[in-house]
Amino acid sequence: MSAVPGPLGTAPRLPSPLLEAVDERFARHGVRLLLKRDDLIHPDLVGNKWRKLTPNLAAAAGRTLVTFGGAYSNHLRATAAAGRLLGLPTLGVVRGQELAGRPLNPSLARCAADGMRLRFVDRSTYRRKTEPETLAEILRATGTEDAYVVPEGGSNALAVRGCRTLGEELRGHGVDVAALACGTGGTLAGLAAGLAPDQRALGIPVLKGGFLGAETESLQSAAFGGRRGTWSLDDRFTFGGYARTTPGLDAFAEDFGQRHGLPVERLYVAKMLYGLVALTEEDAFPRGTTVAAVITGAPFPAAGSAPQAASR
Repeated sequence: MSAVPGPLGTAPRLPSPLLEAVDERFARHGVRLLLKRDDLIHPDLVGNKWRKLTPNLAAAAGRTLVTFGGAYSNHLRATAAAGRLLGLPTLGVVRGQELAGRPLNPSLARCAADGMRLRFVDRSTYRRKTEPETLAEILRATGTEDAYVVPEGGSNALAVRGCRTLGEELRGHGVDVAALACGTGGTLAGLAAGLAPDQRALGIPVLKGGFLGAETESLQSAAFGGRRGTWSLDDRFTFGGYARTTPGLDAFAEDFGQRHGLPVERLYVAKMLYGLVALTEEDAFPRGTTVAAVITGAPFPAAGSAPQAASR
């Protein structure tokens, strides 16, 4: 993984722990469940955020880092924390101009406390943020024309190559399937590229729309020149769409956490774990399969608190 300039306060825990989770819902179908605890990599740059941000921070080379997210964005918080740790200026472009002037929610307050400057834009402008003219206008308006820009969710070619180590860490442990929740597809793209030829990756999208397959292929092409590894998506477990949960999902997450001593983040991790239980009960995994569930994040603001809407 690319080096990061300056100290990050706490050394990353890499490779992240791979722990067995004994669970009768899997065992009775002959499936072994492992938890890949990427949530333990770093206290401020949790989970896949470390893997995706690290190479981009190195490429920023001290320039202001500009990125994008919703009002409860995990990615914005991680970027702001990285900026604080590295002494790097950060600007977060936030979806929702109607939020400007209101008291900051806990997630954005954390960003501001870490030194991130926030710029609220209307939703129409936000949807066009990747268009060159719109992006240039945002940068001009914020005085950041020379900034290093990271896309929403942090998924670009550098991030995908950074996530390849996740797959490499799962080689040689008897893992047949590596599963994770997907927002923008960057972590899945890298994970699949790093796995051994006899392993496959399974992505559980948290957004509706069916676009993630094409996005993941595009990211792999940008990072590696073409599709890499064996991967697939199952989009049945969005629970109504992005940043949405249900009482049933909350109850499942609470129960899973009590069974395995794991604080379960609701909007990504819970949906992935629920999907794995459902797939196992459908006998989607042959007996003898070992599944590694990648825990990509932790609840915010604290384990056991009510879930907050998070962005990619």
